[in-house]
Formats: sequence, C-alpha cells, structure tokens
Amino acid sequence: MNADYLLVDVGNGRTKFGIASRDEVLQQRDMPTSMIGPDALRERLDGWQWERVVVSSVVPVATGLLREYFGEAMLNLRHDVGLGIGVQYPKPESIGADRLANAVAVAHLYGAPGVVIDFGTAVTFDIVSEEAAYIGGVIAPGLNLMTEYLHERTALLPRVVLREPESAIGRSTEEAILSGAAIGYRGMVRGILQALKRELGDPAKLQVVATGGDAAWIASQLPEIDGVDADLTLQGLRLVGNLHAPLQP
Repeated sequence: MNADYLLVDVGNGRTKFGIASRDEVLQQRDMPTSMIGPDALRERLDGWQWERVVVSSVVPVATGLLREYFGEAMLNLRHDVGLGIGVQYPKPESIGADRLANAVAVAHLYGAPGVVIDFGTAVTFDIVSEEAAYIGGVIAPGLNLMTEYLHERTALLPRVVLREPESAIGRSTEEAILSGAAIGYRGMVRGILQALKRELGDPAKLQVVATGGDAAWIASQLPEIDGVDADLTLQGLRLVGNLHAPLQP
C-alpha cells in the first residue's frame, strides 16, 4: 500500500503504526516497543510505502532507533515543531509527545475547549483551552496498573480479567475487585472531569473525548464523555504531518 504518511505512536508497552493519507488513517499494525529494531521494523512494515514518517514517542531509546532507521524522512513530534495549536505550559519540553498529538486531534477534529482522556498504562487528561492552546493535564494510575498492583502487593487477592461487574456488591473476591475497578475508576474519572470543568469556567461546549485501550468500556457508562476515538493519537500525528507537508501546487 502506498500512502502519504507512516504514523508511529511509541508507548511504554506497545508501538502502534498507521499508514495514512492526508485525510485518514488507512491501516494499522502494532508491536511491542521492546522489539523495535531494524529487522523487526522491516518485517512489521512490509508492504507499506510512504513519503514521510511522523512519530510521537515517550521512550527515548526507541526514538533514537527509529531515527537511525528512517533518517531524514522522520518528523519527531515535539512542542516546538509547529502543531497548529498553542502551548501555554511552563515547561513545554516535558509534555509527552502522545499528549500533544491528542491535543492537536481534539482541537482540530472536535473543537475547543476540549479534554482528552487517554486510558493507557497511566490515564492522562489533557486540556485544550477555548483559544485552542494546550494548557495542562492530569496523570493518574491506569486501570490495569491499579488491579495488577493489588494482585502483586497482597497475598490473597487474585489477578482478574477486567469486565463489567454484575452488581456493586461483590459476592466473591473477584467480583469485589471488578466492582472497585469499574465503579471506583469511573468515579475517579467523573470527579477529575468535574474539577476540570469548574476551573475552565463550566464551558457549555466542552468536548470530552476518550482514547486508549480501556476507553470504550469505561466510557460506556460515563455520559460526561462525548465520544471515543481509538485512533485519536494517530489522527493527531496525521494532522501535524499535513502542517509540515503542504499540498504541492
């Protein structure tokens, strides 16, 4: 497949690849981030061809390996590369590239002001002001991280496969953990959103978009979340790519 962009979202656990035109993400693949290297990349990207590579990475070692592999064709998303949104943050260099990509996507595709909730290893909230500027965020433990910690640090609590509990009152240890995970986690998300809305002055048209592995499940019973977009980070990379590769006359 030939396309304009190869989009690469490097996370701590997995790296997601998307082949995209200027207008949409066409196909996706992924691999463990720990496997990134020339041979694995060549095999995983076989059959794809692109003009430009756009990368967001939170793993510096992986960023270096990608730079060696892709060379000058690679645009590494940072706060200072031109994002199409403002960045009003005391230390912009400390903002994760994936969070900036999410902010770009919510501002351009959904509107500002907006909040992106990214359910990954950590759950992050990233806020875009009414003036379409990234202004800050919130970081909390991810859902799987919390339940794994319970299992690892207690002698009798089992590892559970996350799913919707049948009731708030657990009738077994596993059901009790599921209830705490689902109901408790949604309560945390709701409470953070309420605090963010207050600080933003309770805007009438605040767009709240969720992404990440657990987004659809958690958002299914949170009416405060307006939509779920599994490709939000890749879409942000695509939009940044468009800014740096304008249409030829």
